[in-house]
Amino acid sequence: MKVLGIGAHPDDLEILCAGTLARFAKEGSEVYMCHVCDGNKGSMEHTSEEIAEIRDKEAKESAKVIGATPLWAGISDGEVVVDIKSREKIIDVIRQADPDLIITHSPNDYHSDHVNTSKLVFEASYLANLKLWETEYDASTKLPYLYYMDNLAGIKFEPQEYVDITDTMDTKIEMMLKMQSQLGWLEEMHNCKAPDFIKTVAEFRGFQAAVKYAEGFVQHKMYPQGLTKRVLP
Repeated sequence: MKVLGIGAHPDDLEILCAGTLARFAKEGSEVYMCHVCDGNKGSMEHTSEEIAEIRDKEAKESAKVIGATPLWAGISDGEVVVDIKSREKIIDVIRQADPDLIITHSPNDYHSDHVNTSKLVFEASYLANLKLWETEYDASTKLPYLYYMDNLAGIKFEPQEYVDITDTMDTKIEMMLKMQSQLGWLEEMHNCKAPDFIKTVAEFRGFQAAVKYAEGFVQHKMYPQGLTKRVLP
C-alpha cells in the first residue's frame, strides 16, 4: 500500500501516529509524511526563518528513520485556513503520493491548524482524483481511505480501531527525538516531556486494546470506499 500521513506541523505525525507509519513501512508499504506548515512559529529563541529551516531538516531526518518520503504543503504556522488556495496545496500533496490510505488530524482537535488541516484533507482527498481539477500534478488514480489519528492526549477522541505499535514504539520515540527544537518547547508550552507523553498515551491506548502499546484511529466512512475491509496493520 501507499500510505500518506498529513500532520499540520513537523512533530504532529511523530506524536500521534508514527508507530503506525513505522509498522506500515516495516511491512513493506510506501510511506509519505507531510507537514502542512513549516513550523515557523514554534520557537522562543529563533527567528521564524531560522526555526522553519531547522524544523524542515528535523522532519526530513524523522522521515528517514522509516524510509518515508517527506512532503511539505507550503503554509506558515497559524495560517491554515479553509479556502481554495489551501485546498489546492493539499490536493497537490495527495497527488504527489497517490495514496491508498491517508491518516490526518481529527476534526475536533485542539489547534486551528489541526482542525483546518482535517477539513482540507477531507475535501482534497476526493477532488485530487478529478482530472479536470488541473494543478501542477496529475490527478491521483484512486480515492483513498481516510482515517483520523488521535487528538493530543486523547481528549474527546473515541477510537474505532487500534494498531498494536509495541514492536515500533522505540522507532516512534526515535522519530520524535529528531525534533530536538521542539522538546524544550513542548515542555515549556505543554508541561510535558515528549517521550514520556508519547509512552503514556500509547500505554493507555494499549490497555484499551489489550496490548502493551497502541495508537487509536477513527475511519471517515463514506461512499464509494469499501467499508468491509480493514486497511490498518
